Amino acid sequence: MAASDQLTKLAARAKEAEDRAAAAQGKAKADLEQDVATARASAQAQAEKLRQSADASKGKLSVWWNDVQRSWNEHVAKVREDVDAKRAEHDAERAQRYAENAEDDATFAVEYAYAAIEEAEYAVLDAALARMQADELSPQPGATA
Repeated sequence: MAASDQLTKLAARAKEAEDRAAAAQGKAKADLEQDVATARASAQAQAEKLRQSADASKGKLSVWWNDVQRSWNEHVAKVREDVDAKRAEHDAERAQRYAENAEDDATFAVEYAYAAIEEAEYAVLDAALARMQADELSPQPGATA
């Protein structure tokens, strides 16, 4: 899939996330709990797919992107552990703090994703420029040297 097509897919997925977040406000608790479980499973599956893609692309991807992918997986695992531990608490004051922290975390996750989209745009445009430059430097079929 071309990188520009991946950006289109990314935009559509961001719109889905926006729509689901807006719909969450009017849902019953049980329905929202199911949505959370589904979203978590989907995120875990996407993280695994990303890990597999990074593993399959070793030698093609820069070391930096492999490090980012590994760091992201470690971060997600730690956040999930913390969420599970905090969710188990039943104290009302702790529940309020957890809700506020969860909201702050969600806001930061969106900001992080926005920055990742900016980085993705740069990477796609830079790749297009690199391809153009490589093509300009390659001998053209039928050209004489």
